[in-house]
Amino acid sequence: MQFFSRINRNIRSLRRYRQVLGVLIKYGFGHIVEQLNIHHYLHLGKRLLSRGSASKEIEHLTAPQRLRLALEELGPTFIKLGQLLSTRPDILSVEYTHELGKLQDKVPRVPATAIREVIEAEFQRPVEALYAEFSFTPLAAASIAQVHHGRLQSGEEVVIKVRRPNIAQVIETDIDILQGLAYLVERHLASGAIFNPVALVKEFRRTINREMDFNRERHTIDRFRENFSQATTVYVPQAYGDYSGKTVLTLEYVDGIKVSDFERLRKEGYDLQAIAANGADAILQQVLVHGLFHGDPHPGNIFILPNNVVCFIDYGMIGRLDRELVYRLAELLTAVLQRDVQRLVTLLLYSGDLTEDIRRPDLKKAVSDFVDDYYEVPLQEIRAGRLLLEFVEIMIQFRIPFSPDLMLLTKTLIVMEGIGRQLDPDFNMVAHLKPFMSRLLQEKAGPANLSREGVRIMQSYGALFKTLPDDLKELITRVNRNKFKIDLEHRGLERLITDIDKSSNRLSFSLLIAALIIGSSIVMQTDKGPLLFGFPALGILGYSIAAMLGLWLAIGILRSGRL
Repeated sequence: MQFFSRINRNIRSLRRYRQVLGVLIKYGFGHIVEQLNIHHYLHLGKRLLSRGSASKEIEHLTAPQRLRLALEELGPTFIKLGQLLSTRPDILSVEYTHELGKLQDKVPRVPATAIREVIEAEFQRPVEALYAEFSFTPLAAASIAQVHHGRLQSGEEVVIKVRRPNIAQVIETDIDILQGLAYLVERHLASGAIFNPVALVKEFRRTINREMDFNRERHTIDRFRENFSQATTVYVPQAYGDYSGKTVLTLEYVDGIKVSDFERLRKEGYDLQAIAANGADAILQQVLVHGLFHGDPHPGNIFILPNNVVCFIDYGMIGRLDRELVYRLAELLTAVLQRDVQRLVTLLLYSGDLTEDIRRPDLKKAVSDFVDDYYEVPLQEIRAGRLLLEFVEIMIQFRIPFSPDLMLLTKTLIVMEGIGRQLDPDFNMVAHLKPFMSRLLQEKAGPANLSREGVRIMQSYGALFKTLPDDLKELITRVNRNKFKIDLEHRGLERLITDIDKSSNRLSFSLLIAALIIGSSIVMQTDKGPLLFGFPALGILGYSIAAMLGLWLAIGILRSGRL
C-alpha cells in the first residue's frame, strides 16, 4: 500500500507542478521558470514555456502585484508562504513585502457534511454527543480552518476551529514542489546562494506543520493563560482540552467589542486611552518578559472586554525570542535612545556571523546617519516599530544575520502602535518601553544572570576541552596517512555546464548532418545500387534524413530563442 501511495503522491506532484508553472507563466514570471532549466526535470516543461505569456491586463500590473495575485491563485500553501515572505525584507524588497502583506485567503466554505466528518473522525463520537449546540454555518473561513459557534453539554458557549478536510495532503504536495523549486533556484539563480531558499522552505515546512496541529495551538494558549494568570488588564480565552485534538480546537467564546470599533467603544463608555496603554503593556510583557508573543495582532484578533480588558484571539502565528536576544534588543533600543553610535556598532558587529567584506567605516557611517535622524526628535514622536524596522534595514544592507522572529516583532510593534495611536492620539510606545528596558538591563547585570552566564561558559569550555584531544588526534592521524581532504564546491557553474552540453550536442548533430550530406553526394556520383527517379536510392535516403535532422535542429534553435 505504501508503494501505491507514493505513486499517487508523485502523480499529484507532477500535475501540481504543471499547474504551478502555468500560473507563474500566466502572471509574467516565465523568464524565471526558464532560468531554472525546469524542462530538464519536468516533462513538457518547454511546452509550458512556449504555451503562453501574461495577458494585456496583467502586463500593466507591477511585479509585486503580479506575484501577490499568482500566490492567491495557487492557494493556501502559497498564500502562507507569501505571508511569511512579507515579514522578510532581508529576502525581498520593501515593495514586495508591502504588497505580500495584502494577501488574503479566497477559499470557499466547507460543506457541513465534510465538517461533521472531520470532527467525528477526530473524536470517534457524533457531533451531537460532543456539543449541545453546533452551528454548521461558519463564523469565518480561512485557508487552513473554519470557525463555528457552539455550546458544550455543560452549557459553556464556545467557538470550534475545524481544519479543512484533506488540507494536510494539499500542503504536503505543495511543499514538496517548493522544495524542488528551491533546489533549482539555489542551483541556477545567482541570488539563490544569498538567501538560501532550501533552508527557507524547510523552515516554512516546520512553521506551517505547527500551525496545522491544533494541539500545539492549544498548548500555546495554555502557556499564555499561565503567563497572564495574575493580570487584570489582559484576558486569554480558555482552550477545552477534552474537546480539542489535532484537527479540532474548542475555545471559550469571547463576547467582546473589536478594538477597531471606536464608535461603539466610546458609546458604551470605554476608556480608549486605557485600552491603548493596556494593549501596549500586554504586547511588551509578552515580548520582553515571557519571550513568547502574539504574531498577528491585527484589529480582528483583538477584542475589548468590560473594564478595558484586552483579549487576544487566534494564536496560530506566534513569535519567540530567547533571553539573550531580549537582552540584546533592550541594549540596542537603549543605545538608540541615548544616541550612542559606538555602542550600536559594537552590538551589530557581535550580533552574529558577519560577511568578510563588511566595511566598519561604512557601517559606522550608516549607524551615525540613523541616529542623527532621531537626534532632536521628541520622545513622543518616535515610532518604536518604525525605528526597529529602519535598524533592521541597516542589518540587511550589511548582511548581518538576525532572527526571523525579530522581523515578526517589528511588524507586531508597528501594528500595535498604529492601533494605539488610533485609540489615543498622544499614545507613545517608547514611554511604555523604557521601564521594561530598565528592568531588563538591571536583570542582565544582576548576580543571578551573571552566575548563570558563568556556568554556561564554563560548561561550553568544558565540553570543548573534553573533545579537543580526540579531535586533534584524529586530525593528525588523517594528515599522517594522507587522508586529509578538503571538499570544494563550485557554485553557479551548473548553468554553464548545461549550456556547454547543449552546444556540444548541437555541434555533434551538425557534424552528423554534414557527414550524411557528403556521404550521400558521393553515393550520387557512383550510379550504383537501386535507382529512384534515375538516382541512387541510398543517396536520396541520405539527403532526406539530413534534411529532416537539419529541420529538427533549426526548430530546436528557434524555439530556444537563441540564434
